[in-house]
Amino acid sequence: MSAIAAIDIGTNTTLLLVATVDGNGVRVLDEQAEITRLGRGIGTGGELQAENIERTLDALRRFADIARRHGARIVAVGTEGLRRAANANRFIEPAEQILGTSVSVIPGDREAELVFTATTRSFPDEARGAMTVIDIGGGSTEFILANAGTVGFRRSLPLGSVRLHEQFLHDDPPTAAQCAALETHVAKTLVDIPFAPGATLIGTAGTVTTLSAMALSLATYDPAVVHGHRLSVTALDDQILRLQRATLHDRKNMVGLDPKRADVVLAGGLLLRSIARAARVEAITVSDRGVRWGLLFAAGD
Repeated sequence: MSAIAAIDIGTNTTLLLVATVDGNGVRVLDEQAEITRLGRGIGTGGELQAENIERTLDALRRFADIARRHGARIVAVGTEGLRRAANANRFIEPAEQILGTSVSVIPGDREAELVFTATTRSFPDEARGAMTVIDIGGGSTEFILANAGTVGFRRSLPLGSVRLHEQFLHDDPPTAAQCAALETHVAKTLVDIPFAPGATLIGTAGTVTTLSAMALSLATYDPAVVHGHRLSVTALDDQILRLQRATLHDRKNMVGLDPKRADVVLAGGLLLRSIARAARVEAITVSDRGVRWGLLFAAGD
């Protein structure tokens, strides 16, 4: 069976999964994640910046080389950063030349569908009951509420680690008032999400996996350890307190935290905690499998 290379081009991170899918399951051949910051700054100017475009294209060149070494068919999508950017074609056109295939800028609903597919296949036991799946990106967060595998609610909201950081956290370290303003904004935005009492909350993408790695004190990120970890709200509180008290320089040296994510992780953590509070849960089940895994399953089915 031929391999598939699934590429997720996000606001903050660009990810690659090369794998085969058949009746025996998934065989992972390679995984890569690069913090390329494609969508940084578009909250103010509305356009992708040249240096961020080139950094992301460089990552795609490396990903394309990896895919070709495995003889893999490439499928690629862009999410919120490309949805919002007025000059998205300045990136998409060279990206398609590099990859030799189209880059589909998917709407939030499709992004949510891919995350849900990845989650139900990764957590089949939880999928039999009520669950809420959240995918926290740099520019948006996707919410999927389901019961017994049937989706009852799906929405993409303009809440993301990069977006909230740029909007609210201006000092180093941020002030208590700035953090409180961020959480108040998030709480108001979440009022229309019909969280089901007792539903399992499953979180995916870099904010959630990073905070889990920090709580686990992982000097080297290990997806096998992070995937399926239950991050308690108490442990999340501890990490947020550490981040609030630290300067950017200090955050870059924290165990479990990629220095390239050090500036936006606090905003992501405050967002995650606000969601957990609104959902009234005591822990978040962590998934290391997001959009790229949903792409893989969709392409392989």
